[in-house]
Amino acid sequence: QVQLVESGGGLVQAGGSLRLSCAASGRTFSTLTMAWFRQAPGKEREFVAAVTGWSISSTLYADSVKGRFTISRDNAKNTAYLQMNSLKPEDTAVYYCAAGVSVGNYYYTSAYGYWGQGTQVTVSS
Repeated sequence: QVQLVESGGGLVQAGGSLRLSCAASGRTFSTLTMAWFRQAPGKEREFVAAVTGWSISSTLYADSVKGRFTISRDNAKNTAYLQMNSLKPEDTAVYYCAAGVSVGNYYYTSAYGYWGQGTQVTVSS
């Protein structure tokens, strides 16, 4: 019912910036909670940030990215974004966009019913 496509990943030097996009289709975008997760090789997928689907959205961030990353959404374009500043090598991972209709706990992968294919972000030192 929901299809998600990420874009914007790539190579960047430490201290640089990158903006990821997640285009959604299949249902009313404004009703969805949107989130970003990331997964490094051999590690579990971890929560990065989330934004609710309310008219005035609320945001939530992992401690590891707070103050550096910003999640946002443009309901008119059915798109969510992740602005990443002051990137560090430990930010290197595949970043996944996720969406949920009734999200109980924003930190858990199981809270989201829909996932994108992922986009690679590599930060060099």
